[in-house]
Amino acid sequence: MTTLSAGTVARTLFVSSRPVSWINTAFPFAAAYLLTVREIDVTLIVGTMFFLIPYNLAMYGINDVFDYESDLRNPRKGGAHGAVLDRRLHTITLWAAGLSCLPFLVYLVVVGSPLSWAVLAASMFFVVFYSAPPLRLKEVPFADSATSSIHFFSPAVYGLVLAGATWTPQLGAIVGAFALWGVASHAFGAVQDVVADRDADIASIATVRGARWTVRFALVCYTLAGLVMLLTSWPGPLAGLLALLYLGTVWPYRNVADADAERATAGWRRFLWLNQIAGFGVTLLLIWWWLQTS
Repeated sequence: MTTLSAGTVARTLFVSSRPVSWINTAFPFAAAYLLTVREIDVTLIVGTMFFLIPYNLAMYGINDVFDYESDLRNPRKGGAHGAVLDRRLHTITLWAAGLSCLPFLVYLVVVGSPLSWAVLAASMFFVVFYSAPPLRLKEVPFADSATSSIHFFSPAVYGLVLAGATWTPQLGAIVGAFALWGVASHAFGAVQDVVADRDADIASIATVRGARWTVRFALVCYTLAGLVMLLTSWPGPLAGLLALLYLGTVWPYRNVADADAERATAGWRRFLWLNQIAGFGVTLLLIWWWLQTS
C-alpha cells in the first residue's frame, strides 16, 4: 500500500476544509464581536482564526469522512465542493479537526461566560452531529437545512454573546434573516446531490421532497430573509436587496426535475462566489452603520 506523504495529507485537508467558504463563518463572528466591543483585541483575533480554519476543517472534514460513499458517486467532489477522502485519511482528518480546534476552544472558554460556553457548545454539537452518527442530522429532512444554517449564524450569535451585546428586536431580526438565508442555501445546495444521495441511500430535504419543491422552498426562504431585514434600522433594510442576487441565481432551477438535478451545480458554483459579493455589500453597510453610531 502506497504511503501518503505529508504534503498529500496537508493538501487534502486543505481541500476538505472548503477554503472558498472560510469567510462565511469567520466574518459573522468577527463582525458581531467587533461591532459590539468596538476595538480589536486578542479575543477577536483568536475567535476569528478559529472560525476561519479549524471550525471549517471540523465541519467539512467530518462531513467528508461520513459522506464517503456518497462522495464516491458525486462527480462534483474533489475541488471547491470538497475532497473525496482516501479511506486512509479518515482517522487523520478526524484527529486533525479535533486537535486544531482544541487550543482555540480552551482559550474561548477561559475568556467567556457560562452563556457563551453554552452557545459555543451548541455550535460545536451541530458541527459534529450534522454528519456524525448516531444523530447524523443531515439525513433528517428539514433538520438538515436548519442544522446547516446553525453552522453559519451561530458564530455571529456567539460573537454577540461573548462580547456582551444587548439584544433588541432589530438584532433578533438580523439573526433571523441570516438563519433563513442559511436554510435556503443548504436546501438549494442539496438539490444538486439528489441522484448521488439516493444512490448512496442518504436522505436529505431534496431526496425526500424532490428537486423542484426544494428549489421553490429555497426561493421562499431567501424572499423571507430579505423581507425580515426591512424590520431593521437604517441602513439595514438595504441588506434585504441582497436577497435579489440569490433569487436571481436560484430562479432558473425552479422547475428542475430530479433526474436533471445536477444542473443546479452551475447555480451552486455561482452561489459560492455570490457570497463574496454579498459579503462585500454587507461589509459596506456595517461600516456605514458603524460611522453613524460612533
